[in-house]
Amino acid sequence: MDYQNKSVLVTGGTGSFGNFVVRRLLNAGVREVRVFSRDEKKQYDMKVFYQGRKDLTFVIGDIRNRDSVDEAMHGIDIVFHAAALKQVPTCEQHPMEAVRTNVLGAENLVDCALRHAVDKFVMISTDKAVKPVNVMGMTKALQERLVLQGNLSRANKGSKFCCVRYGNVLRSRGSVVPFFRRQLALGQTITITDERMTRFLLTLNQAIDLVLYAAENTQGGEIFVRKAKSATIPDIGRVLSEEAGKPFDYKIIGIIPGEKLHEILVSEEELVRGRDFGDYYAIQPWWNKARYQEISGEFASNDHLADLSEVKRMIDLADQEFEIMEMADGEFAKF
Repeated sequence: MDYQNKSVLVTGGTGSFGNFVVRRLLNAGVREVRVFSRDEKKQYDMKVFYQGRKDLTFVIGDIRNRDSVDEAMHGIDIVFHAAALKQVPTCEQHPMEAVRTNVLGAENLVDCALRHAVDKFVMISTDKAVKPVNVMGMTKALQERLVLQGNLSRANKGSKFCCVRYGNVLRSRGSVVPFFRRQLALGQTITITDERMTRFLLTLNQAIDLVLYAAENTQGGEIFVRKAKSATIPDIGRVLSEEAGKPFDYKIIGIIPGEKLHEILVSEEELVRGRDFGDYYAIQPWWNKARYQEISGEFASNDHLADLSEVKRMIDLADQEFEIMEMADGEFAKF
């Protein structure tokens, strides 16, 4: 896709994903990247980091506020929607807050995108939206439905809405890698909720590759999934303990409310609508009556385990990516 004549809105643009996709879009020569978020401090940090680039603009606001969203959507061609409440424990404790951001906020964005007739709308979803057992996953599953329904709206003048799903992003805020590193640096014993637990592994650039692939290839209504390896949580701890030069030791603290042992990226129900495009799956919309036999079974984290060397390689790759994205306030530092 030629981004030189495109204006792109990134909601949640000051988060981990937002910072990386902004860099990729600026490098692609986009006409304008518009960052929409509610954190003035992080917006200021980005302004300082990019030294006042004219092709990067900022809007303070909350996706819960339709007027703010409508203002931010003026003149936009493509929307990357990453703003969300995404921490499982927080959403469990404050379920209505998750609904207000992840569901009602998404409704505001879809309505405004239709009103302004944007070209493409890509929503960032999660493996936790598949067979959800926690509030975060439930609200993201609803968000997927709301976004995809935008394709069928009578107000749609040609906008294409799609979603992407991926698992845990290495080194992102709230992920297990910085958490374990912090524990090791403080001389604490690594805490693991359940030693059987597995999680998909992805670097932020791989996640952004998926998002850009979706924007370029969507016909409207698909859920795009990046194929990914996974790891047991103890294996991640082993790699990080070796990195820190410390013996691997951990204690089991028990599964927290809303936590799964294993995650799923493509469910059994979605198999007949799934297309295989090499590095990616594309789940066709429910209103597409065609049926496929391209995916043999659920894509679950306990079926695609990486060995220790691959886990180390992935963490090293994530570290290399984050090195170029260090902010002045240390937001993306290792610890």
